[in-house]
Amino acid sequence: MSRVSAGLSRATRAKLAPIRLLVLDVDGVMTDGRLYYGEDGEVLKVFNTLDGHGLKMLASTGVTIAIISGRKSKALARRAKDLGIAHVQMDVADKAEAYQSLLKRAKVKEQQVASIGDDVVDLPILLHCGWSAAVPDAPQDVRGRVDMVTKARGGEGAVRELCEFIMRAQNTYDGVLAGYIAD
Repeated sequence: MSRVSAGLSRATRAKLAPIRLLVLDVDGVMTDGRLYYGEDGEVLKVFNTLDGHGLKMLASTGVTIAIISGRKSKALARRAKDLGIAHVQMDVADKAEAYQSLLKRAKVKEQQVASIGDDVVDLPILLHCGWSAAVPDAPQDVRGRVDMVTKARGGEGAVRELCEFIMRAQNTYDGVLAGYIAD
């Protein structure tokens, strides 16, 4: 057991133990929240490679990754495909409805879900999952209602931080890390 996982409370471990699905918002979580428009009007997004690898590491432990986003984006579709994320819902007007639909498709209960968001539109998911997180620049009305506020900002490692936190709480991080360490 690593020092970080040894420092987690029993209550935290108990809430994170059943997590089998991680639901992500995109703008402000997987990205820094800024939108870049090109001369043809396309929106460009910048994703963090550390976040992406954290998602792959978490997925390798059996946790399914899903995205629910209010925006439709070719860049997001490409990033999700590159990361092997099968559950992607874009252009979502009602996140509560999309979340309930996802729970049925993924065959999980709310207490088996972790989620991270950055704004009040994410509260219908954050308030109804087993473990909730927000980025530090989320509004106080969001930060004050979640289990965890990441140290890293959206697009700057917040997703990786949450992935590692879940793996450490589930005692899977050291096994994943061992796969990268040569004898």
